This record gives sequence, C-alpha cells and structure tokens, in this order.
Amino acid sequence: VAIVGGEITTNAWVDIEALARKVINDIGYTTSNIGFDGHTCGVLNLIGKQSPDIAQGVDRKKPEEQGAGDQGLMFGFACRETATLMPAPIHYAHRLVEQQARVRKAGKLKWLRPDAKSQITLRYDDQKIIGLDAVVLSTQHDPDIKHKDLVEAVREHVLKPVLPKAWLEALPASKIHINPTGKFVIGGPVGDCGLTGRKIIVDSYGGWARHGGGAFSGKDPSKV
Repeated sequence: VAIVGGEITTNAWVDIEALARKVINDIGYTTSNIGFDGHTCGVLNLIGKQSPDIAQGVDRKKPEEQGAGDQGLMFGFACRETATLMPAPIHYAHRLVEQQARVRKAGKLKWLRPDAKSQITLRYDDQKIIGLDAVVLSTQHDPDIKHKDLVEAVREHVLKPVLPKAWLEALPASKIHINPTGKFVIGGPVGDCGLTGRKIIVDSYGGWARHGGGAFSGKDPSKV
C-alpha cells in the first residue's frame, strides 16, 4: 500500500491516486514479480487541510512577503568541486544511482531492478581532491544473475560512465564494493517500509554541511 499524507492549502484538484500510481510505475515497480505493482497496489489518500493557525502566519498578499509555517535551521553553500556546485562525494553518489536507473530503463541490463544506493568516499590533501578512497554501489537484481557477472556489468555500465577514469583506475579492487553482501533480490517497498524524508543527508550535502534535522521532501518554501 502507498500512503499519501500531509496538510495543504489549495483550490486545485489533483487525482492523488492516479498520480501516486504513475510515480510508482515510473520508478519501475510495475509487476508483483518484484514485490510491488503500481497498477494494483492500494493507495490511501490522507491529505488534509492546513491548520488555519499556521496559514495565518504564512499567507500574504505578495509572494515576497510570505511568512514561515515552521521554525528550522538551514545550512548550505556552493562549491567549485563540480558543475552542480555541490561537494564531489554527494555529486558522484547521485550520478551513480541516476546512471543505474538510466541503464535499467534503457534495457541494457535486463536483470536490474529499481532499488539502488551508492556511497562515494574521496581522499583530500590541503582541501583538494587527490582520488577515490572507496566506492559502494548496491543494486537490486533478478535472482538468476550470477554475482560475478553482476559486478562486471555494473562496473562497466554504471561506474565507468560516471567516475573519472583516472580515479577508477587508481582505486584498488578491494575498495570497489558492488553488492558487497552478495545478494539484493528483495528491495523497494517490500524490503523496507519507505518514508519520504528519512534520508536527509542524501537530500542535502552528504555530510559536508550541518543539518537542522527537517526533511526537504514534499514541502514548499514556507516550511523550509
């Protein structure tokens, strides 16, 4: 079951069930064979109206005068390490899972399943990157793929197109961890009870900035 909850202020009408099913299917959960099917799963709409006590502190005639609906601590910065102006470790970690999804949706590796996660650790000297220290890429897969074949294919189709060649070539094989547990068949909503906003460091700077504790997902600027 997919549960959509929260509080909003709007005059619009949105088909929440249809939208939720579209998102689930776009992610790749389209058959019960992988544990979750966006076509047939339950969708529970628990969205309510925002409290008028909060609304009176937020609503203004002019957008630039908008108030805050909550308190919070916000941290962030721009850096020159990448074109996205984000620190390189989180930048490349995001690019890896994007590449995994791209390869899967293109059908290049038909045994790939939607769930995946990554982690990049870089070595620095005098605040300058000198190379990779470790790469972790875990991806859900069909049960019939051999681990050795999976490792080779993921390295070729996911890691190599994303990570700088010099970094990858200089990294010992023992520091490249692709599905290190050996098996990742059960994943997604079946393997974990998903909740938007649980991975707050992944949504921000990957450890390179402090975090106030509040999630960004599903909120407008009045909440952040």
